[in-house]
Amino acid sequence: TLTVAHSGGDDEEMAITCGSAIKIRSQEAGYFLSSEEKQLGAGSGQQIVTFQKNKSTQDTLWHVRPANHGKDDESEYPPGVATCQLAEPVPCNTAIRLTHLGTQKNLHSHGVPSPMSKQQEVTAYGEGDGKGDGGDDWIVRCIAPRAKYWKRGEPFHLFHRDTAKFLGTSRKMEFNENSCGRNCPIMNHLEAFGRGTNDKYTQMDVEQGIHLSK
Repeated sequence: TLTVAHSGGDDEEMAITCGSAIKIRSQEAGYFLSSEEKQLGAGSGQQIVTFQKNKSTQDTLWHVRPANHGKDDESEYPPGVATCQLAEPVPCNTAIRLTHLGTQKNLHSHGVPSPMSKQQEVTAYGEGDGKGDGGDDWIVRCIAPRAKYWKRGEPFHLFHRDTAKFLGTSRKMEFNENSCGRNCPIMNHLEAFGRGTNDKYTQMDVEQGIHLSK
């Protein structure tokens, strides 16, 4: 069953489920995690990931999937191996992958400095088939006390398992004519970075998307 995600509802009804397509928003900036088939020409040269203000574009849709388990050729959700199961609520502290719906590349990070803030680069990685590596795994860390599930409308952090950094952004890190040039391919977007501390710049929420339920 597909339902449009919205705020309001009981605990399990509002849980984000494995297999859903969601939009992740920075609470501090109000911008949405985004990617498209462009490269910045700096750092690793992998596909750009930013935060952008326009929430209506499909560039901001991400598919919630189990963490990398090396068995994608057999099944997306092998029992006892997959960190989450199709259409089931994702518990807090679960490792997941986020695959960009438009390009089928995975939200990724690694030990390369980000282009503006010189923290850690966040990219979209893979061959466009949804496959990747352990650098695509992120742990959902719920902020609400005693939270059981990752829920729509509630704050959380995304913690990168390989490098122990948190996904973040800031309004101060804007790609504009001064920082990126007149022909900047991501004008007015914000830098996505991996950050060593969890603070207001790494606090996210999910308020929109396509929710998959049983």
